Amino acid sequence: MDVVVSFLTRTGAMLHPWMNEIATAMVSCIIVVFGADCNRWLRKQLGARSFILRTLIFILVNAFGFGLIIVAVSPWLAGQLRHMPAMWMLLLVCAIFFGIGSWAQRNRQS
Repeated sequence: MDVVVSFLTRTGAMLHPWMNEIATAMVSCIIVVFGADCNRWLRKQLGARSFILRTLIFILVNAFGFGLIIVAVSPWLAGQLRHMPAMWMLLLVCAIFFGIGSWAQRNRQS
């Protein structure tokens, strides 16, 4: 058991320098999964509007809105992840990405 704990602690500690990138990847993956639903809802709401207005709103939401979310939430998430003990870091990161991937797959099949 000590070997497993030692491995998880060392591997988790190796992830700490990359926490900003890991958090950005997590937030980006969530936005990719949610982005299609958001754009679908937006398309329904703006269906009767002019092409220029629809295009402008899509640009604002997709480029600036999602970009702002990535820039604002990623550092916060990285800070939260840094508070996790190193022993649990690898398991947590793998579980989050597995959860996002399974959620995306489940939504894709619906």
